[in-house]
Parts: sequence; C-alpha cells; structure tokens
Amino acid sequence: MIPAVLCAALLMAQHISVDVDLVVLNVTVLDSRAHRVDGLSKANFRIIEDGIEQRIQFVRQEDVQATIGLVIDNSGSMRRKQADVIQAAQEFERLTSPQDELFSVNFNERVSTGLPNTKADGKSALYDAVVFTLKQLETGTYQRKALIVLSDGGDNASAAGLDEVLRAAENSGATIYTIGIFDPDDKDNNPKVLRQIADATGGDAYVPQRIDEINDIWRRIAASIRTQYTIAYAPTNPEHDGSFRALTVSVTAPNGKPLRVRARKGYVAPITPGNRKQ
Repeated sequence: MIPAVLCAALLMAQHISVDVDLVVLNVTVLDSRAHRVDGLSKANFRIIEDGIEQRIQFVRQEDVQATIGLVIDNSGSMRRKQADVIQAAQEFERLTSPQDELFSVNFNERVSTGLPNTKADGKSALYDAVVFTLKQLETGTYQRKALIVLSDGGDNASAAGLDEVLRAAENSGATIYTIGIFDPDDKDNNPKVLRQIADATGGDAYVPQRIDEINDIWRRIAASIRTQYTIAYAPTNPEHDGSFRALTVSVTAPNGKPLRVRARKGYVAPITPGNRKQ
C-alpha cells in the first residue's frame, strides 16, 4: 500500500486531475486454476477500506518498469545451498527488463549490499535485512516495487522484531515474494514467518521441494510483477493520522463469477506534522 500522493507523471498519463491523496495498489488476479486474468476494467473491481466502499479512480494493466530488491540469506543455514541460491538469483536478473531497477542485499548477522561474496556462515538477521531493503526500495524511481526474499525464515540476530517487519511491509509500496529454502537439519526453519511477510503485501510465499525448482519460481514471480493491475482511489477517510486502514479487494469476471485476488490487506496512512503525537 502506498500512503502518498500519486506521482504527477502517473496522473498525467491517466488524464486525471485530482488534488487529494491517492492510494495505489498493485493487484494480481487469478482464475480458479491459478492462471492470471487479463483484460479487466474498473467495473470488475471493488475496494472496501475499513468497511466503506471506495470509488476507484482508475485501473490499468500494463508491462511497466519496476524497482526490485533481492534479499539473499547468507547465514550458516544456507551453507550447503549457497552456490545454487546465488546462481538462481543471477538467473532472475536475466528474466527482468533491462529498464528495471534491480539490486541485491545479503545477510547473516550483518546486512550487506550485493550478492554474497563470502561463504555462508554466522547467525541470521532476516528481519533487519527486510526492513533495510524496504527502505532502499522506497528510493527507487518506479511506482511498481517488489521485494524477493530467499531464506529459511529463521532469525536469531536482528535488532528489529517481526512486528516491525510487518509494519514496514504494510507501510511500503512493495509486493513481497518469499522463497523458502530449508535444511531439514536446521531447527530455525520458519516458513510461517515467510508466509506472514508475503501476505502482508499481497505477495506469494513459495516452498520449492528441490533447489532446481527455483528457476521456475523466478519465472512465475517475474510474470506476476509484469502483469499486475495498478488500481488507484482517493480514500473517503482523508485523515493523515498514521492509522492502519484495513482493505478488502474483490474482483468479478465479466460473466459475474468471483476471481481470486492477491492484494495487500491494508496500509498505514501517512502522518502530517499537525497529526503527530506529542
């Protein structure tokens, strides 16, 4: 969820003239067989914010550039799989558009930029890495943003807690995808955390059974990023008070049948100086 005024260039592209804040959602729509659904219009979507239906300003679906961050677990639990994980991350780079902004972050007990260049070792600061990468994503050029996490979900070294991670996810404009890479002998595996982080933004949590399945998952994530719908609306609640706004997005096909939707469950409203708590 993006708690900010939509950029002027996007408004001009849509020929919309507004003087209020817009909420922008990136939404994936699937049919009953989990195939992406294209060609929908504004009439097919419905948005409920805090129990109140919202008036949608526009819906568009097009292949636009994205700012994408990769978060690679380089802690000791990844030791056996490090080479495969790095190779998979490089494969994803080949699937992105040359115009996309793509960067990588790796972590053990420390968070570093770039792909791992040392052997996997040490504790895991997953939460710190996700919070750090979300902040980096917000400096990106493009409205469409995605974060992809390869990890076992374990964390035993972060300063941040899970609540802070989920809050940062809700407050960001990114869709988060997670890929669970698990070592059966590692007691710190936590697939539930990976699912929670992805769910907070309407993303997907993948759990490959074999390491060679990751390349197919990369292709599915790349396609999801490219084919999302962008939806914008001016919320009926205009307050900039930092409160959480619960969202429900529903979609029906032209024949009236409901479709599956992946969208974030809410967002944090921006805070203006006058509304800051003393």
